[in-house]
Amino acid sequence: MTAERTVPFRAPYASDPATSRGRRVAEAESATRSCFQRDRDRIVHSGAFRKLEYKTQVFVYHEGDYYRTRLTHSLEVAQIARSISRTLGLNEDLAEAVALAHDLGHTPFGHAGETALNACMAPYGGFSHNDQTLRILTHLERRYADFDGLNLCWETLEGVVKHNGPLLPTAPGTELPATIRAYRDVWDLELHTQPGAEAQVAALADDIAYNNHDVDDGLRAGLFTVDEVAEIPLVRPFVEQVRARYPGLERSRLIHETVRRMIGAMVEDLVAETRRRLDAVRPGSAAEVRGADRAVVAFSPAMAEAQLPLRGFLKQRMYRHYKVNREMSKCKRVVADLFGLFLAEPECLPTPWQDQLAALGGRDDMAVRARLVADYIAGMTDRYALAEHTRLFDMDAKT
Repeated sequence: MTAERTVPFRAPYASDPATSRGRRVAEAESATRSCFQRDRDRIVHSGAFRKLEYKTQVFVYHEGDYYRTRLTHSLEVAQIARSISRTLGLNEDLAEAVALAHDLGHTPFGHAGETALNACMAPYGGFSHNDQTLRILTHLERRYADFDGLNLCWETLEGVVKHNGPLLPTAPGTELPATIRAYRDVWDLELHTQPGAEAQVAALADDIAYNNHDVDDGLRAGLFTVDEVAEIPLVRPFVEQVRARYPGLERSRLIHETVRRMIGAMVEDLVAETRRRLDAVRPGSAAEVRGADRAVVAFSPAMAEAQLPLRGFLKQRMYRHYKVNREMSKCKRVVADLFGLFLAEPECLPTPWQDQLAALGGRDDMAVRARLVADYIAGMTDRYALAEHTRLFDMDAKT
């Protein structure tokens, strides 16, 4: 019996490692860890996870050392997901694994990099970070002798791919992203169903983390003031609480005390609404959660509505701030320049990538070549992409 089986409280609708659907390539079980603990550990030790340290959340890495990166964001999501899962009696290890993996497919420079790479890849099936995450987990991580990827459990892969809900084409004529579509044909992740409860928790933990921590980073960057963000109904009572209790509190502490209260309120709302939904549905298993007609993990309608003005404020005052726009404009050009050069001149790729292209027989197949170039660029950190751009486009730079 592993340590996982000694957990004193587990809801009947939680994912049980003892009944996992297993791994695509069979492996002996660990004597000391459950299969979901093992998945979490493989994600943490992966190369793609380490690279998140120098991948943009909102601010490019050289803007400052104290802003969130994809790595710190993923750790914060995992902490929130684990805490919520413990309260609800879910499998904390699975929720943590999904949370830690959910952003692995992001390009350098965040959503700006993804937008640029998707435009470059439009003739070749497009690019999405969620699809790239699955590609990393099942193909691009090459560490193990017996398989490509990390050979994660069905529940972990399903949770990563579907953490935002059932994954189906959204309009007539649209298709699923290439990797997800191809993987569905070899191992069915039941894309039409709801994700497991742990993945649902991870998705909303992501919302909680980025809404609140983007407020923190935006304030610290001077993109808006405490008084300005306090005009938002969701934020106002917490600013007033802190100011009333701690008159004259220094600004950095005021920001932290406000943000942590907001996180607490959102977590408590999510737990209360989820319990209400669970009481209504009364699922007896993880399979019944997947078969429900809607998510069982959710914010209350009031909290979901209250977040909209905050998101609108952040979109206008932070994500579209002219200073951020200028940086992101430069970043998009970096990605487009790199893609165009490598697609036209694959002999400029590093030798290991040229070897992969030759093994795929893709030097004369533009779709194969484009996907490999996209893999190379998507795997770059911000600073590596900037350095690679300098090496290739600055005549005075050393190659």
